Amino acid sequence: MKKVPVSLRTHFEIDGIYAVIERKVTKFGNSAKVDCPKEYLGRKVYLVIV
Repeated sequence: MKKVPVSLRTHFEIDGIYAVIERKVTKFGNSAKVDCPKEYLGRKVYLVIV
């Protein structure tokens, strides 16, 4: 799997946000998933749709 660089920030601004979804990273499920490294399993994430 390709390694994606991660930038750590405490402040983030985006214009034109359509939706923000708060979820927990899980291994399997019935919902649509976003590719994410294994090291983030079990952590809370925010998916921003622009």
